Amino acid sequence: MDKNLLKTLTGEILQSSIIDNELYAKYDVKRGLRDISGQGVLAGLSKISGVRGMEMRDGELHPAEGQLIYRGIDINKIIEGFTSEDRFGFEETIYLLLFGKLPNASQLDSFTELLREYRKLPHGFIRDTLMKSPSKDVMNTLARSVLSLYSYDDNPDDTSLENVLSQSLSLISNFSLIAVYSYAAILYYFDNKSLIVHKPVKKLSLAENLLHMLRADNVYSKLEAILIDLVLVLHAEHGGGNNSTFTNHVVSSSGTDTYSAVASSVCSLKGPRHGGANIKVTQMMDDIKQNINDWEDDDEIAGYLNKILAKEAFDKLGLIYGIGHAVYSLSDPRAIILRRYAEKLAREKNLTDEFDLYARVEKLAPVVVSEHRKMYKGISANVDFYSGLVYKMLNIPPELFTPLFAVARITGWSAHRLEEIANKGKIIRPAYKSVVTDEEYIKLKDR
Repeated sequence: MDKNLLKTLTGEILQSSIIDNELYAKYDVKRGLRDISGQGVLAGLSKISGVRGMEMRDGELHPAEGQLIYRGIDINKIIEGFTSEDRFGFEETIYLLLFGKLPNASQLDSFTELLREYRKLPHGFIRDTLMKSPSKDVMNTLARSVLSLYSYDDNPDDTSLENVLSQSLSLISNFSLIAVYSYAAILYYFDNKSLIVHKPVKKLSLAENLLHMLRADNVYSKLEAILIDLVLVLHAEHGGGNNSTFTNHVVSSSGTDTYSAVASSVCSLKGPRHGGANIKVTQMMDDIKQNINDWEDDDEIAGYLNKILAKEAFDKLGLIYGIGHAVYSLSDPRAIILRRYAEKLAREKNLTDEFDLYARVEKLAPVVVSEHRKMYKGISANVDFYSGLVYKMLNIPPELFTPLFAVARITGWSAHRLEEIANKGKIIRPAYKSVVTDEEYIKLKDR
């Protein structure tokens, strides 16, 4: 391979691709489909969930405490509901998001049993798809596995609601299996560890099964299972405008099959600006721990955060990961909930010093950011800031941080795909304005 040629061609791409930033303002282009105040460009309507970070007062938008609403119900009330009854809530949340209402006890039992019936990968799938061509990245394996499942479906291109619902329930039930087994392949093929593959236990919840399958000894505490269940509920859905869900809407609007639409969402979620952000948080926090002498010294911590923003420390990209959100301003309700449970887990694991450091960074980072950059709305910790810490305390390997996000969000993707199909919407095709000047074609001999 001629690396000098590649370098030259890369330069050609830069020369022909860079667009003057002033043109975006001139033509009023909403980059990232967001305006200067951070508000999203309205691209569709949905009855599935709502994400609120601002409130209207006297005709103007003002920062407000964040709210996450599933089918009209505040996420705090949902979590308070099932935790007060000392039960897991993810299966109930799946039902709520897919069907638009809370199930009664009989409906929940029947639906949970239905999910258990779907929780089975095709014969030979683990060997032929996951083990014969393993990847070092579980998200890539997950995307490839979803596309492979098309071949095992007797009617993969049927986009009727009933068939898409059946496909969706199968994917929701089996995402955790694919993720855990893909990680087992990494351990065996790349880390020279023993290959351990546990079958799911029918009576266990999805959260319990995840820990049961992941751990060699199948051992986990009740609080650990509660935390996994909670993370799944919090990540299950987040409006139609987040990158991976919007991707699902766009791809579904073309009329393609379920597996193609979901694989596209998986590929979107993999990105460090989306589902991969919690890994960057833990890496950043490990870097802070190595470079801070006194974990209780706010001035020293703030000083190092300033270095990160100035592109002098950590990955030198000038970002404090886990701080700030496209929609939320004063708070991310998911972060508040997860913070409370993370503190409990830290006490159980004797990791209160580490939790306290996270809490200090959460408090100091918004102040440091506001001193460096003009903010159009409030800034606070988002769910990624604490989810990585929770996974770390649960001994979840980093390779599974983003895949666990997908295990939860497949529910939201499925709900939005069903909604897109039910409404028989138009194909999504926004406009891009060409800003290139007209040129004449020059014959090859004259160039």
